[in-house]
Amino acid sequence: MRKTKAVEKVRNLFDERNDAVSVIELVAHFTGQMNKVTVYRILSRLEGEGILHSVVDKDGLTWYAKCQHCLRNKHDDHHPHFQCNKCSKMTCLPVTVTIPEIENHRIDRENILLIGECKECQTT
Repeated sequence: MRKTKAVEKVRNLFDERNDAVSVIELVAHFTGQMNKVTVYRILSRLEGEGILHSVVDKDGLTWYAKCQHCLRNKHDDHHPHFQCNKCSKMTCLPVTVTIPEIENHRIDRENILLIGECKECQTT
């Protein structure tokens, strides 16, 4: 991938964060620095490169997080995600999930989303 200033800005944001970020938050964060189409294009490229992975939340919104062990065109972080009902925060859970092989089917990706209340929201 060509390393433009815009790509570096997006990569730096994910290097600074350990949690997933919604596409809406990303577009808002980069308003004035790049347009929405550029943000979407960079996210798509970074996902294709195995740098980011995406997950769809309970409302159909896409979130992105940094990959840990992925390669170009082969995502290897098979893990569930957790979304809090109260604060909507999305996190990657440090649990490995084995995706079964199903006869006569090819699985390209999975989306395991657990929904509940995060630790911070349980104490408030």
